[in-house]
Amino acid sequence: MTGTEVRALKDEEITVELERLRGSLLAMKSKSVTEKIEDTTQFGKVRKDIARLLTEQTARQNTDS
Repeated sequence: MTGTEVRALKDEEITVELERLRGSLLAMKSKSVTEKIEDTTQFGKVRKDIARLLTEQTARQNTDS
């Protein structure tokens, strides 16, 4: 997910996407404990996507106030 894609999302969509990505990250962490993960770069990609969404969410809250 790029910054442009994140900025195009609505506030509700950002919240839903954050929940989905956080769940995905938790599932990957659980899976890594029980079995071997083939693509370990996914952890970083998901964390960066979460950070992009949180950054955009914070920026929108600061401009609204």
